[in-house]
Amino acid sequence: MEEIQIYLETAKEMMESAISHTQSAFSKIRAGKASPSMLDGVEVEYYGSMTPLNQVASVTTPDARTISVKPWEKGTIPDIERAITNSGLGFNPQNDGEQIRINIPPLTEERRLQLMKQVKVEAEAGKVSVRNSRKETNDSLKKIESVSEDLIKDAESDVQKLTDEYTAKIDELIDVKEKDIMTV
Repeated sequence: MEEIQIYLETAKEMMESAISHTQSAFSKIRAGKASPSMLDGVEVEYYGSMTPLNQVASVTTPDARTISVKPWEKGTIPDIERAITNSGLGFNPQNDGEQIRINIPPLTEERRLQLMKQVKVEAEAGKVSVRNSRKETNDSLKKIESVSEDLIKDAESDVQKLTDEYTAKIDELIDVKEKDIMTV
């Protein structure tokens, strides 16, 4: 019985991880409003090694359409500018010698639809991860020999309830992100 609880807790942790990953992926999909998290994946060459941007500079949003990057050392400005340009995020950084400013253009209808497709792809990846957690847990439950079949069936039912619950959470995340992207 205790073994079943451990498997159920593990399944819940894996599903929580899938939700966290999906939220993280969604935060990188810009919705027209500037956010420091848009630059989370950018790494800068800093003294010979690749370093996350937020460890070499302060990243802030002075207003809804601008990201400001103020490096700790002025000498790193060209490297930061290059890293942002080469990041594939489609940003055009402007360097004023003190800091880098990035203007976030308003989204076109076509771009909004592309972003929604991207959201749906990330959400599906999250749901697949949740379902994989269910499969792994059910496979592990079937291998337990010291417990009756009825208890295993009940545990599988609990795992299915968890799966449904976490899939619904991902659907809620999609709705929130869709409102964010499609609101002009």
